[in-house]
Amino acid sequence: MAFPVLSAIVFLPAIAGIIILMIPEERKTEVRVTALAAATFALLLSIFVYVSYDVAAGGYQFIEEYSWLPSLGISLKLGVDGISTPLILLTGVVMFTGVLISWGIDDRPREFFAFLFILASGVFGVFASLDLFMLFFFYEIAVFPMYLLIAIWGWVKTREYAAMKLTLYLFVGSVVALVGALAMYWESGLGTFDMLALQHANFSPEFQRLWFPFVFMGFAVLGGIFPVHNWSPDGHVAAPTAVSMFHAGVLMKLGAFAALRVGIMLLPEGAKYHMKWVILLALVNVVYGAFIAMVQTDFKYVIGFSSVSHMGLVMMGFATLTEKGLIGASVQMFSHGVMTALFFAAVGMVYDRAHTREIPKLGGMAKPLPLVAFGFIVGGLVSMGMPGFSGFVAEFPIFMGVWEVKPWIAIVASISIVITASYIMLVIRRVFFGEMPAEFEGHIGPIRVLDKIAILFLVSLMMLLGLFPSVMLPMVQSGVQGVLSLLGGA
Repeated sequence: MAFPVLSAIVFLPAIAGIIILMIPEERKTEVRVTALAAATFALLLSIFVYVSYDVAAGGYQFIEEYSWLPSLGISLKLGVDGISTPLILLTGVVMFTGVLISWGIDDRPREFFAFLFILASGVFGVFASLDLFMLFFFYEIAVFPMYLLIAIWGWVKTREYAAMKLTLYLFVGSVVALVGALAMYWESGLGTFDMLALQHANFSPEFQRLWFPFVFMGFAVLGGIFPVHNWSPDGHVAAPTAVSMFHAGVLMKLGAFAALRVGIMLLPEGAKYHMKWVILLALVNVVYGAFIAMVQTDFKYVIGFSSVSHMGLVMMGFATLTEKGLIGASVQMFSHGVMTALFFAAVGMVYDRAHTREIPKLGGMAKPLPLVAFGFIVGGLVSMGMPGFSGFVAEFPIFMGVWEVKPWIAIVASISIVITASYIMLVIRRVFFGEMPAEFEGHIGPIRVLDKIAILFLVSLMMLLGLFPSVMLPMVQSGVQGVLSLLGGA
């Protein structure tokens, strides 16, 4: 029997979290070392899955199935395809760099890392689940620790409000999606939650048109789609740095991925019928999010609304139901995840030393923090979609796919490219260059070696994908072929 690598990836963080909770509270160094060891192992396993995935064979691989409640048709069924494999790698990357960035947390690090790892288990579980019930189970596990991580370790001014707002939005969304999922279970008559079986349940077009908005929009709440997006920037801003990295880098991808996996792939006729209004909502995300980001004075709010705009591109790519659009959206999930993890890491490093995120009060940070400035600039180039970086590899196919379907939407959405370049350049100039305020002179200390490792690792991933798209595009394309076959070549 082959080594159950997906089970190891999914349950390793939760087991590590429980072990961390058993370490005496005063032994903070042991807590951090254990967290780093677990995160490193999870990253290595996710890299193993990524490099071992057989692109030529395509389809679902590393499949494991363990019967749990056979009378209800529920089993722990795990497997990855060309779309979910890069997201498994993304989660491993963000988990590893999040631990590096959080090394300096001194307020109950034991509980912080335990909750962070339970969240990571939920995220891995969603990306690997091929059972609809277990996908929901892991989805809720991923959402619940966010409340505690923000409410306890977040920004004092808004943490309780932001944590409650985030939790209520996401739970309401998941309940709406769950109703749609249960409708599929009963309508199929198969007595199983196995998504590979449900793909061939032959739901009637009327059923699909009725229930698609429930499933898709229920999950898309976590993807930050307009008009149910405003929990997201508040959550980003209130969360501690590593949690912001997880929130924007990975958690928002859960919503988009589940909307694709459950909404589009199980209800393809419903997707074809409803996508004309989904693409309009995504267009609002893209343009509105960019304009709102431009007028923010809080460093973290800029990145928060930037995430809303870039996640709109993901939803827009899905809404095209074309090969180019789906490929671009899938690559954008990975690229944006790495980019926002880097952005929030940089913001956290500046805030930890300057104790303010107000852009007008900052300046000249490139001198004491040159690597942070370098990382943010590279992230900015990715955000603008510059050739040679991962953002271009992701966004160009999305715009090509949108042009195939609705050229005028591609033209309107392109406004966001100009606006994104504007606010990124403004933030770089105001925060990292220009005159440093007198009160910061001599008071901005250097970043840790672990912070430097995290920045360089994230930067190298975005440049690698930008310069050598073949490391990911053929894999994603193989996954998209599976989606297109369910759509009947739509």
